[in-house]
Amino acid sequence: MNKTIIQKTWICAAIFSIILIADQVLKIWIKTHFAIGDEVNLIGDWCRLHFVENEGIAFGLSLGEKAGKLCLTLFRLIASVVIIIILVKQIKKDTRYSLLISIVLILVGAVGNLVDSCFYGIIFDQSSFDHIATLFPSDGGYAPLLFGRVVDMFYFPICHWTWPSWMPFLAGKSAEFFGAIFNIADSAVCTGVALLIIDQLWLCPNKNEDKTESISAENTAETIGNTTDISD
Repeated sequence: MNKTIIQKTWICAAIFSIILIADQVLKIWIKTHFAIGDEVNLIGDWCRLHFVENEGIAFGLSLGEKAGKLCLTLFRLIASVVIIIILVKQIKKDTRYSLLISIVLILVGAVGNLVDSCFYGIIFDQSSFDHIATLFPSDGGYAPLLFGRVVDMFYFPICHWTWPSWMPFLAGKSAEFFGAIFNIADSAVCTGVALLIIDQLWLCPNKNEDKTESISAENTAETIGNTTDISD
């Protein structure tokens, strides 16, 4: 194993570990210190920690009841394995760091929410509007393996408005930007996808450089895009 492969492996492992630890430490702290709906202002009233849990995809989106939840968890598991295989293959090639980092970000985001889905139902009791969850409760958790809920906390309601009376379908209704509540793992996936797009549009090698790497990067981007349609 040459030095370049070792260096790339350590960089990818470091990025993955730092983000996953930060994601899980914050989630566990939120879960054990906040009741559902509790919030703390970080910057003014537009940057907040606001505790919610969701059964589903990302940014509070949902995917049905138990069957949908199980399918989503299994999809995250399969997608994570596929992305790990892709990452290992790319590390062994002369792949750009920008592409490797984008893959790592997508992977750690998928794994971060997968941990919640797989294990949080077992290691925590039920959070509610008047109860703060306990880690490793004596009476057991609130859900079986694979049926845990994802912890979200970042809330950025930057601006609010009411649609004017002449606006079709929306007249008089209130709206806000940005209303979704998310976590570090969600942010990692979105950042990874954005970096992947930038890599393919602007950072790809030109025609005079190694065409094999370019083709490999494009195939990798397409494969990851197919496996992260839901998990991001």
